[in-house]
Amino acid sequence: MSGAGKSSGRSAADEAAARKRGRSLAALGYIKPQTYEELRAVLSSGTVHFPKRLRQVAIFLWQHPSDVALGTIAQVAEQAGVQPSTLVRFAQIFGYSGFSDFQGLFKDHVKGSWPEGRGQERTAAEPNADLHFLHGMVGASQASLGRIESGFDVESFETMVALLAAADLIYVIGSKRAFPVTTYLSLTLSQQGVRNVLVDNVGSTALDQVGCIGRQDAVLAVSFSPYNSITPDLVAVAHERNARIVTITDSTFSPLIKLSDSWLEVVESDFAGFRSLAASLAVGMALVHGVVARRSE
Repeated sequence: MSGAGKSSGRSAADEAAARKRGRSLAALGYIKPQTYEELRAVLSSGTVHFPKRLRQVAIFLWQHPSDVALGTIAQVAEQAGVQPSTLVRFAQIFGYSGFSDFQGLFKDHVKGSWPEGRGQERTAAEPNADLHFLHGMVGASQASLGRIESGFDVESFETMVALLAAADLIYVIGSKRAFPVTTYLSLTLSQQGVRNVLVDNVGSTALDQVGCIGRQDAVLAVSFSPYNSITPDLVAVAHERNARIVTITDSTFSPLIKLSDSWLEVVESDFAGFRSLAASLAVGMALVHGVVARRSE
């Protein structure tokens, strides 16, 4: 084949690929996102429905924009638990030629800010492994709390306080990593004289524990990705019985969102595979304080 023929073939292939990407975007009803904020808006719109692996990518990108901005495709793929080709496919769905092109959204987003991994960088030369880990966890907690300060949804928070304060009985639901948070919130509510039930699933009795929930009650649910606990099933029971539901979760992909009257996004940073709970506890305690204050008015 001549050089002109090869060039013509490549051109036709490129045009076909561009048309395919365009059809994907048109079918989903949105244009190519130009900023990280536009991407988040598309992901949170509910118009995009991903298969399992692409959904896994979407959750990771939502929660860890700094890691995506600063990592190689191999590093990001490993952290997200997928193959690099899956990242490329995800980028192409949104009209980008590949992951590097798509990564520019995240680089622009974090430009001029202090990366989430600052704890790791600062302690990279720490000779004591235990202190290195401690400093890393402190850095992760600071990053988590910093996100709350920079982008807190006050309106949703006030709605959650009002719904909980008006409830006859508050059911506090969370399992696995969320359980330490719900346990402490239940204890604090009890100490402040607010009637509540900690749904702890002892003896596999969680469904029985929510068996008497009614429309005059409320649920305070806490759930984090990968959302594979019993919590969505329990919240679904409360939803069917018209109880008011408020949720602390870490992304718009949480199955609790569609069941909730109001919700707050709390994304926790991690270090060496261990995730902080600092922001979740801070937001939860603020909710408890708000409920107690509202009831004393």
